[in-house]
Amino acid sequence: MKAADLPEAAQGLLDRGGRMQMVYAWCPKPEKIELRYLVGHEKPKSFEVWICEPGRQKVPSLAEIWPLIGWYEREVTDLFGLEFAGHPEPRRLVLHEGAAVIRPPFLPGGGEEPVTVSGERRVVPAVGGDREDVQLLPFGPVRADVMESAEFLFFYLGEHILHYHPQLFFKHRGMEKRFEGLAPGKGVIMAERVSGVGSVAHALAYCQAVEAAAGCTVPKRAAWLRVLLAEMERLYNHLHYLGHLADTTTLKVGNAEGKLLEERVKQINAELTGSRFLRSVLKPGGLRRDLFPKGWLAEKIEDVRAEAVRYTQLLEDTDSFLDRIITTGALNAKVAFDQGATGPIDRASGVDRDLRRDYPYAAYADLPLTVPVEKAGDAYARFRVRAAEIDASLVLIQRVLLLLPEGEVETECAPDSGSHGLGWAESPRGTLFYAVHVGADGGLARVKIKSPSFSNWRVFPYTVQDSNMMDYAINEASFGLTIAGCDR
Repeated sequence: MKAADLPEAAQGLLDRGGRMQMVYAWCPKPEKIELRYLVGHEKPKSFEVWICEPGRQKVPSLAEIWPLIGWYEREVTDLFGLEFAGHPEPRRLVLHEGAAVIRPPFLPGGGEEPVTVSGERRVVPAVGGDREDVQLLPFGPVRADVMESAEFLFFYLGEHILHYHPQLFFKHRGMEKRFEGLAPGKGVIMAERVSGVGSVAHALAYCQAVEAAAGCTVPKRAAWLRVLLAEMERLYNHLHYLGHLADTTTLKVGNAEGKLLEERVKQINAELTGSRFLRSVLKPGGLRRDLFPKGWLAEKIEDVRAEAVRYTQLLEDTDSFLDRIITTGALNAKVAFDQGATGPIDRASGVDRDLRRDYPYAAYADLPLTVPVEKAGDAYARFRVRAAEIDASLVLIQRVLLLLPEGEVETECAPDSGSHGLGWAESPRGTLFYAVHVGADGGLARVKIKSPSFSNWRVFPYTVQDSNMMDYAINEASFGLTIAGCDR
């Protein structure tokens, strides 16, 4: 597709009810940049990739048509040096203001020199005009105990937040760059470590991308066991979320009970796989080894379900908890769609999307799936969506245990040189995509990761502005964000 044709195509996609998913760049040859736009169609539900070779010219920005694309374009500019004409917010994203590189880090040969930082004082946005009572609170990047690094700029009057700006990417690890040169079979080890609490989702999306490149189909038993692992991961993530949300509303016992349930699920994970985070099980082509959950797991899951139902009902019956989360951090459906919200954040705002149902993978097409949706868009709605998803995951797990087929769990999966593939998963935090390109030597030439927190961190400020300081921690907890997943 020619660069000049992109705006018309993007507008047509919007008019037809489709969705822009992500944009990334890669270099199929030295000094040749190729842009790839991943789009989702509604009728029929399918993914399509638009390919654009812009040469050295500026590319028309699509951020005015699809605001969610704004961060992707800024990321491409920082990492590949490609500029977008007409971008509404042409500032640095991954590389901070004042950072300088000799060569864009993701171009061939880039990323080898250290980043230098100028000593110039940073310019922050002007908020409030000539008013002298508007205060600025820079919070971070070192925050509290083991929290990940990020800086938040609050402009406020008393308790009222006028403007909020998050600065992320302090600990950008260059994960996508680190895949380069690895054998496709070994890349899954890297994928599991992009975001620790999303190890299965990242490994699953990566494996499916490699499998798409190789054209291989995993054995049926492996596909069903992948669902089991993915739902166990969703389960402990959501239980951790409920405990953390309770903690921000000063419910210390509620926090302890949520974390205790999370711990019980992690111990089950360890008994099932040898890893509390379910690592080192998935591989391109299936599983590294067979799992044997029948005969013992169903009873433990039923016990967890009974405790989870009791726990969530206790939270629902606690007035002081509800008082703090109802109406807090409201996000309407239009902003959620325009800015690219995903997962429970999206569904809590009335946007009914879930990759497991809409673009099924593994064995999800053979399983009944309940997708909880709320409309209020506030912290309470996000709580209710996750609480309902806990029960839905437990039902799915029991169904898998009942119908789990016998058979092999792995098959040969070796993508050809020059092949490419796309994989996806509905992680506990939302949509996750991996795009994989295999080089001429058979190693990985490019791996693109679209993480859910990259999307939801972009949306989050819209719920902070015009809110109050007292609710900030509750609002942030209700989003369930990870910085590692965003920064990569």
